[in-house]
Amino acid sequence: MHIDCAGQGSPTLILESGLGDSYVSWQKVQPQISQFTRVCSYDRAGLGYSDSSPHPRTSKAMAEELHLLLRNAAISGPIVLVGHSLGGYDVRVYASLYRNDVAGMVLVDSSHPEQAKRLPQAINDMEGSWMREAEFFEFTMPFGVPRLLGFCAGDPAARATECNFHTAREDVAELKLFPESAAQARSTGSLGDLPLAVLSHDPNTPQFDLPTDLVKPTNDAWERMQEELARLSTRGTQTIAKNSGHYIQLDRPDVVIDAIRKMVDLVRDGSDK
Repeated sequence: MHIDCAGQGSPTLILESGLGDSYVSWQKVQPQISQFTRVCSYDRAGLGYSDSSPHPRTSKAMAEELHLLLRNAAISGPIVLVGHSLGGYDVRVYASLYRNDVAGMVLVDSSHPEQAKRLPQAINDMEGSWMREAEFFEFTMPFGVPRLLGFCAGDPAARATECNFHTAREDVAELKLFPESAAQARSTGSLGDLPLAVLSHDPNTPQFDLPTDLVKPTNDAWERMQEELARLSTRGTQTIAKNSGHYIQLDRPDVVIDAIRKMVDLVRDGSDK
């Protein structure tokens, strides 16, 4: 498995990407974070530069693989987990399995275990087309069709890590088991008094991938679920990243960096008491 670490100091930040995303999704925040603490991004098994795994692509399996990766890389606690989108499930499961290692958590527009039930039904109806699109990428990627059609990222680093067959295959595998990962995250329950920062996208930011009539009800439901995520801990907070879509770390990296800096300071202050 591929891991990229930079900086020095404690706690160590572990950046967990969203569904089908490589470590490159953190390229706008990792260099700045490395100036005040150690920070690591990585590719889950099957993504980017990491080999595939024989295990089901559920959050529990991915959390266990991350734990093994950190052990093999000689990275010990305390760690702060930062999870984007599906990565929010992964870090919640990780914290439930290895609670003594985790000193804090930052959720970046994280998925919510109940979103399949609470987002507009029309969104769920669209999931079939999303799956077909992902499978199309998987089956045509070896022939370079997605690149020819302009679906691959313009950024060379993202194109190299994410526009390839094994990453497309992993994307489909994670998508198919998304409901199981949601159930695993749901079963973790409360985070107790673990320091928690929830960052949510701006509900007023246009979403070009959704029909116009679905934008407001989708954002309203998402915002309520984000508020619930902040209540997972008695020390939870929520911040709306203005002028940001789902990828806050790309649209508003300053918001993510600021939240992580505050979390690091909080963890350091707590360790001194």
